[in-house]
Amino acid sequence: MSKILLISANTCTGPIPVYPLGMALIASALKGQGHETKQFDLLCNQEAGNKEDALCRVLKEFGPDFVGISVRNIDNVDSLATKENWYLAGLKDLVSQIKAVCRAPVIIGGPAVSIMPENILELSEADYGVVGEGEITFNRLIDDLIKRKNPPRIIRPDKTPMEAPDFYSPLYEKPLLDYYVDKSGMVNYQTKRGCPYGCNYCSYPLIEGKRFRKQDPEFVVENLLRLKNQFNVDTLFFTDSIFNDPQGDYLKIAELMVQKNCSMKWAAYFRPQKIQKAELDLLKASGLYAIEVGSDAACDTTLKGINKNFTFEDILAFNQACSKAAIPCAHFFMFGGPGETPETITQSLKNIEQLEKSVVFVFSGIRILPNTGIADIAKAQGVLDKNDTLLTPRYYVSPLVDKGKMNSAIETAFHKKKGRFFPPEKGEMRMKALQAFGFKGLLWDYILKTSPKRQRKRRVS
Repeated sequence: MSKILLISANTCTGPIPVYPLGMALIASALKGQGHETKQFDLLCNQEAGNKEDALCRVLKEFGPDFVGISVRNIDNVDSLATKENWYLAGLKDLVSQIKAVCRAPVIIGGPAVSIMPENILELSEADYGVVGEGEITFNRLIDDLIKRKNPPRIIRPDKTPMEAPDFYSPLYEKPLLDYYVDKSGMVNYQTKRGCPYGCNYCSYPLIEGKRFRKQDPEFVVENLLRLKNQFNVDTLFFTDSIFNDPQGDYLKIAELMVQKNCSMKWAAYFRPQKIQKAELDLLKASGLYAIEVGSDAACDTTLKGINKNFTFEDILAFNQACSKAAIPCAHFFMFGGPGETPETITQSLKNIEQLEKSVVFVFSGIRILPNTGIADIAKAQGVLDKNDTLLTPRYYVSPLVDKGKMNSAIETAFHKKKGRFFPPEKGEMRMKALQAFGFKGLLWDYILKTSPKRQRKRRVS
């Protein structure tokens, strides 16, 4: 069997640092096949101020036969960010650094690679790229290389994506858990993969497939209890594309969490669909304390433009139900999508005013990703050059609106309004301030409770 060093290349800390769950799952799958693995997190070591020295030391001491790099993000999808947030900038240097120390083949994978494998592999100058879920394909590549076969440089799953994956328990490591709990106050876990809804800007179906593939609720809660009992983790974020599947299997997880006294706080991404008081009561009893809502557009015309099959009335009803249940919500909207006009901007801003007891983050324009519906729309409308690789950020803005005027209208509507953030970076700055005061967690939920001055006073007293 082989020695395999896995590296999480993510160094993004906004809005909060996120545990490298993908690396932990690949490590578990490799260990299951008898390989010896070691996990190295760039962000953790960057914070410690010794990223390069520590990596060189690990490469020399561990002596891996293969090196895998998990690439999580391409950029931060914010067209108005004031700082450079193209996360692929250092990938080639990372690969070069590895190759300067050892001769092991370098394999890249992760969500970013799955979105544009050829371009990122070429940019990085790595030896191989793995597309999609890597638990099986990464192992298969290692086996082929051990047997001196000649695999293609880009490895894709036999089925696109895997239709019947083996689910693994993440190989969490205590030093990393301690770091992320200290920095963000929570750890992430995924209960299912895929998304059947087909929003025309979204990469989830490209990465995970177009249908939900769910873990057994018993398996989920077994892993949560392990996090709680073995590592003292008490707060989670479920990273499913959408937690509240229409079949209601998410409620079975909540029921088991209550039955088995899991006693963990948790939050997740929810779709704004009809939800009953009894369901919200169960979710709260299981530990739900906040919801991030994939609203995405704020009027029916622009919802239709991005292929959402719900209406703003659905968003409003969902928000009202959560408000009555005292569950704070954060809504995320993108302005400038297909069908956006000066009239829809005005209507959307009026609609957002109805979302009481919630936080709202608004993005200007929509990040265009390859092989999505919005890329086809942008090319057809002449918004995007047909030969653009999209490796560096390109944003769709409806040709029917003036982006500057649209941004000004949003800024005016949000001026001095609590819990309304545009551009999103303003919200991130506010949350960084809360972190400086010692607060942890999602942080936007604190914004609904008190002013920063009161938060500071309460924290100190």
